[in-house]
Amino acid sequence: MTFVQIIDCKTSRFDELNRLMDQWVEQTRGKRTATHSTVGQDRSDSAHVVEIVEFPSYDVAMRNSQLPETDRIFREMIALCDEMPSFTDLDVVRDEALYKTQSRRLLDMLAHEPELALLDDVLAEGYHDHDPTNEQDVIGMDATQRAVEMWRGGFDFDFTVEDQIAEGDRVCTRWTWRGTHNGDFLGLQPTGIDATMTGTLVHRFHDDGKIVEGWWQYDLLGLMGQLGAVEG
Repeated sequence: MTFVQIIDCKTSRFDELNRLMDQWVEQTRGKRTATHSTVGQDRSDSAHVVEIVEFPSYDVAMRNSQLPETDRIFREMIALCDEMPSFTDLDVVRDEALYKTQSRRLLDMLAHEPELALLDDVLAEGYHDHDPTNEQDVIGMDATQRAVEMWRGGFDFDFTVEDQIAEGDRVCTRWTWRGTHNGDFLGLQPTGIDATMTGTLVHRFHDDGKIVEGWWQYDLLGLMGQLGAVEG
């Protein structure tokens, strides 16, 4: 679960504090485990400064706090503050930006990840996939891998993300698929044809950032028409 720490302080020496943060980033390069950091200055009180630091998990954040550079910078930061800063530790229970990133990551993995077992980095155990072209829904990691292997057996392909909309625990992604038909697909022998298909994918997320359920919509009939399997 993603972890965020909020550091709230008062300082009349903001420029010095800012330079100190730059030193911290430089001195911990390659060792610091934070994935994102944002510093904000209160519009109504320029001495009020808030830093929001994001980590992949609480355990990772604790490893960061144990770095010798972190301890030294912390003591120097306190010296620059007008009063003792406060720290708020938060487990992230909803992050729509993270969900959108995970949806894009899954599409990339479907096209390029050689180790399909790594799909469980983004898919929850028991993931439920709804595909209107399948007679039965795909449920579980084994079934998901078989579905991916079917497409990979027929095409070298890639996805381009055109649009994404996130709301609550769901992300809708509009995508363009481009593939070269170089293997058997649904009984159709390879044609070497370059084909294009558009579609949408809706994902539902668990609060740990993994995808629980997916709903696909795409023009399979149009794809088969490009491959010469149907007329019109």
